[in-house]
Amino acid sequence: MDSHAFFRGRRLRRSQTLRDLVRETEIRPHDLIQPYFAVETDDKNFEKPIASMPGQSQLSVDKLAERVAKAVDLGLRAALLFGIPAEKDEVGSGGYAENGIVQQAVRRLKKDFPALCIVTDVCLCEYTSHGHCGLLSSQGEVKNDPTLDLLAKTAVSHARAGADIVAPSDMMDGRVLAIRQALDADGFKDLPVMSYAVKYASSFYGPFREAAESAPASGDRKAYQMDPPNSREALREAAADLEEGADILMVKPAMPYQDIIRLLRDNFDTPIAAYQVSGEFAMIKAAAANGWIDEDRAIMESLLGIKRAGADIIITYFAEDVLKMLQ
Repeated sequence: MDSHAFFRGRRLRRSQTLRDLVRETEIRPHDLIQPYFAVETDDKNFEKPIASMPGQSQLSVDKLAERVAKAVDLGLRAALLFGIPAEKDEVGSGGYAENGIVQQAVRRLKKDFPALCIVTDVCLCEYTSHGHCGLLSSQGEVKNDPTLDLLAKTAVSHARAGADIVAPSDMMDGRVLAIRQALDADGFKDLPVMSYAVKYASSFYGPFREAAESAPASGDRKAYQMDPPNSREALREAAADLEEGADILMVKPAMPYQDIIRLLRDNFDTPIAAYQVSGEFAMIKAAAANGWIDEDRAIMESLLGIKRAGADIIITYFAEDVLKMLQ
């Protein structure tokens, strides 16, 4: 048979050197953001492993700084902070307190690692006694517009503490505009907003709610997070957030919504982030613990899929592990 009669793709797969030479997609240290859970506590050595997220822990500010130091030595460029306050109330006041847990953690990390990009989650669910992302009406519904002022206060307090990026995850309508206006008015015109623009009401958040102690006391979040069957709606949400001043658009979760990542990539020229959420992390960890998959290969394959779909930035609990692999 004529050697030119059909495509011979195997020619470029014969050795690792050839495969590396023609590789189309790579995971690089500066693609990754590692999330951390900071706990407000008097115990400086507090470290509580999260059962459903092996290798992840709730950390006091001092323990957080110790762990981040090791990650920075491996090449970590960016971290996302979530806070667990000592006390919660109906209005989530710990979220925007001047000396709240995230504010404490930001100040410490910026002092110890000035070059590290610190992203802060802007939401009320970790701080409210009812576990919802906004203020509740007497009928138990989340009130959209009254919540915006508190989200804006939270973002400004994070900026004052030294955050490099604020990331609203609440899914209230109009919150990007409220935050952008508040930041600008307080002198933070150059501070970027990474919007959780397309955040679905997903079943993959379970382990996170244990980690952040943020499960709703009643009801669910379907009235403000997106319905999983919808994709065209993602374009409307993303366009609205860009119009309001978002600098980076995020899709969450990542794995079941790679089509949505691609949809945003094809329709917007802004940076796209994707969040490989706690359930995605836990599934890989559980399967690997049972010997069903090769953990390192599964981690890299999952991240390559997310990046190949169009994500510029990947938030993942595997970031520290990947940095070790890349070394």
